[in-house]
Amino acid sequence: MSNHSRTQSLVFGIPWPELNDGLFYSDVVPHSDSELTLIDFYSRKYKNSAPLQGWLQRIQNGQISVDGRVVKDPNTILSGDSVLVYHRLPWKEPDVPHLLEVLYEDDDMIIRAQDLGCHCHTSMCARQVSLNKPSGLQVLPGGLFQQRTVLTQLCWSVKKQNSTLNSQETHPVPVHRLGRGTSGILLCAKTKVAKTRLAAYFADGTSLVGATSNRKAERSGTRKISKIYRALVTGILVDDKVIIDQPIGIVRYPGVAKGLYVASPSGKPALSKVEVLERDEKQNCTLVQVEIESGRPHQIRIHLSFIGHPLLGDPLYIAGGQPRCFDPELVDESFAQDGGYQRPTNPVPGDCGYYLHAHRLVLSHPTTNEMIYITAPLSTILQTSDEANGSPGSISINSGN
Repeated sequence: MSNHSRTQSLVFGIPWPELNDGLFYSDVVPHSDSELTLIDFYSRKYKNSAPLQGWLQRIQNGQISVDGRVVKDPNTILSGDSVLVYHRLPWKEPDVPHLLEVLYEDDDMIIRAQDLGCHCHTSMCARQVSLNKPSGLQVLPGGLFQQRTVLTQLCWSVKKQNSTLNSQETHPVPVHRLGRGTSGILLCAKTKVAKTRLAAYFADGTSLVGATSNRKAERSGTRKISKIYRALVTGILVDDKVIIDQPIGIVRYPGVAKGLYVASPSGKPALSKVEVLERDEKQNCTLVQVEIESGRPHQIRIHLSFIGHPLLGDPLYIAGGQPRCFDPELVDESFAQDGGYQRPTNPVPGDCGYYLHAHRLVLSHPTTNEMIYITAPLSTILQTSDEANGSPGSISINSGN
């Protein structure tokens, strides 16, 4: 039993600077691309980053160096093994929350929260952290958000606590993702061992979905982690319980370089268990609880929209598990001030407005095998009538299996 678990609520976070630090992207020219011009190299390899005219602007603006020398001539001929560096200039990222609240922390893990009056009670210690992520804050860098993320605040927090930190053991990183518009429990690992084991818990759960009945029987009762969400959906669900096993795949979509996840018969297996908590006939919406046994991106949003009940306020997914605006051939060649594509006018996965909260998490501790039960507080709109005066988030620990 360690003595390094945190038993009191802690709110932390550093306000975001006006501009981020920009980014540097490096490439080594392969011999197969020698004799290409600078503009050909970038406009072909990174056509999802900017249109041709955008790359011309970046080159002529002095944002690209070749072997340490800034080159502004787009027709410069490249040589094999040359080192190219593109400097994406600093920019102001959209406004997002910066404060996070810790739900649980020990030597292995962190479980955190935001803007919620959580009180944690635990006698156990390990190497993990749980957070309650606010809606609007992205977990990992991507797209417009390269600095304003949960990961950045985790790193800043460690540096603030110990500016001379050299230990390889302290390595706070999220081990799963929540959509930018999703709030609730986010599990983070503080050591590489904890990260590996916790990531395996998530992967094992997903691998069981779509497995043969024999394999499911062999693995029944062995799930190391369970996630339960609270969501508000449009319309009135008739059945009290619904199991959705619609596969999820990827399609081309303007503004999403790697493609958009949608309901697709040729996609990967996915399983969601939905239970109705309360129906509101007057407002024509239903409060539901969703347990996911796989972890496909945007799974709950896609599955609930697939059965005809999209999340209330979801700007992207509509009935059928498809995007609201869909023209895979549409490409906007206009570019923004930094040379990249303009922000798409059609909805994208990172857009917020829906009501989805990671409410409860049950997991087997990665080093002690003790069972941890974590509950993140609910916003008023996601509470049942009986929960209106309920208790805040809590944690409990059970020893053994």
